[in-house]
Amino acid sequence: VVMVVLSTGRLSAGRLSTGRLSAGRLSARPTVRMIATSTDKVAAAMRYVPLGSSGIQVSSCCLGTMTWGSQNTDDEAFDQLERAWQSGVNFLDTAEGYPIPMNEETQGRTDRAIARWLSKTGRPRESVILATKVCGYNDRFTWFREGGGPTRVSAAQIIESVDASLKRLNTDYIDLLQIHWPDRYVPIFGSPRYDATKVRVGEVTFEEQVAAMGLLLKSGKIRAWGVSNETPFGLCEFARVCDAVGVQRPVSVQNSYSLLGRSDEIGMVEAMVRLGVTYLPYSPLSAGVLSGKYAGLKVAPKGSRLSLFGGGSYFDRYEASQAPSAVAEYTAIAAKHGLTPSAFAIAFCDARPFPISTIIGATSLAQLDDNLAGFAVKWTAEMEADCERVYAQYPDPWRMLVRDGG
Repeated sequence: VVMVVLSTGRLSAGRLSTGRLSAGRLSARPTVRMIATSTDKVAAAMRYVPLGSSGIQVSSCCLGTMTWGSQNTDDEAFDQLERAWQSGVNFLDTAEGYPIPMNEETQGRTDRAIARWLSKTGRPRESVILATKVCGYNDRFTWFREGGGPTRVSAAQIIESVDASLKRLNTDYIDLLQIHWPDRYVPIFGSPRYDATKVRVGEVTFEEQVAAMGLLLKSGKIRAWGVSNETPFGLCEFARVCDAVGVQRPVSVQNSYSLLGRSDEIGMVEAMVRLGVTYLPYSPLSAGVLSGKYAGLKVAPKGSRLSLFGGGSYFDRYEASQAPSAVAEYTAIAAKHGLTPSAFAIAFCDARPFPISTIIGATSLAQLDDNLAGFAVKWTAEMEADCERVYAQYPDPWRMLVRDGG
């Protein structure tokens, strides 16, 4: 692994000197210097945490897969998997809808790439903790189910989804099945404020969803289950229903979380800690912006995350927010501590004081190496204080777009 460290001149009083720091934004593109970080060092530092009450131990790094089959080829997926496993990773996360952006033509390619890797390497199935996700409610996703119609989290659709995933992945069981987003209305697309006028009639009940999970657990098709893009209410209600009917509680929550989006600390973290649930934060780089790669740009680079959604409006939304200023501050802090912005942002997630396995994703081995280096960082009180100083100035400055891409 090679770690790329930003060098923008001299450090003064813990701040970067870049010639000019205007409105909190870096005004010049940084140069780089290289520091070697071996896969052995990352593997030695990798922690393993319990996946809730499941009895499964997962690496503190989970390899995300959503670009495989769109931005990445099967060969590139193979190389990423090998690099991750050499670095001590034992956990990967896919979804029935991957790759993203989700569409009928590419749907399922990610799963098939994983199946080919498992087959080609002959890696023992028990050495790979495999997580996948069933789609939540979407009236535009009419190609997933044999009968057509929108995706729902009904018992029938959950079971149909699992059977199709098992076939694509060429495996007998899934270690962790997650509900990708809820069947009921929750404010995960667009505004974070709950709008009671958007509550839908006929939402699938918690009881029906739990019953389906119970059947799948009993059949051995899944070992555990969890939720994603969920709220504290949803997690607690699932736990209550599970206890009432004698089904294993959800063991994980997969939500967006990063230095730019820490809202789950307000309510979700308490719910997870008290229920014994493990956190699986996705997009720790907030759609890549915390890598610093968008600094000074007027348009998003072709093929980048901010260019793939909203016809360019995604990048415009980012630029119009306070997020670029916050990113500049975090980039400066990373350089102060001799780290790349990506490694620093991921180390922040890895250092949270609750059970956590951070999901990383990359479109190149260089990006993957940079991300993996974050798990070898020794987090310090000074780093935490630096982050809190910026967070006090820019609390949750930008909400990453989730629609069709979480």
